[in-house]
Amino acid sequence: MITIRNTQRTMHIKTAALKKTAQAMLKCLGYADFDLGIWLTTNKTIRHYNKTFRGKDKPTDILSFPYHEQLKAGEKILVREPEDKNIGDIIISLEYVQKDAIVRWRRDFDDQIIVLLAHGIAHLLNYDHINDDDFAVMQKVEKKLLKAVGFKDTAG
Repeated sequence: MITIRNTQRTMHIKTAALKKTAQAMLKCLGYADFDLGIWLTTNKTIRHYNKTFRGKDKPTDILSFPYHEQLKAGEKILVREPEDKNIGDIIISLEYVQKDAIVRWRRDFDDQIIVLLAHGIAHLLNYDHINDDDFAVMQKVEKKLLKAVGFKDTAG
């Protein structure tokens, strides 16, 4: 089940479409019946979590908290108990995305949310971009997810 929590009140977001997109991405990975939490929030809130969990006292666009922290990137999640059917949680600052999408990525807001969702899900499966090799592998997963939802990039 995809759970979306929206605690920011300044930007409109199509939560039904976001949920449908997330579900399609999970299905593409073979996790259609797994849980995923998505929290849409503000810079203030994400800054708090970024500082607490990453030691960075600044807002960011997305944070990912994998349920299966010991999973190696590319491995399938082994379900032993019903609660193992959980990918993890993602926090997205819509405020950050709104400014970052056009200025940095030259994408519209809705497209950047889709790209970030793919990025966050890849992180939940413990893909990372610490070095160039890891980045290349993670990008393949992200592209697979974006293709699965018919994403057409608007970045100029």
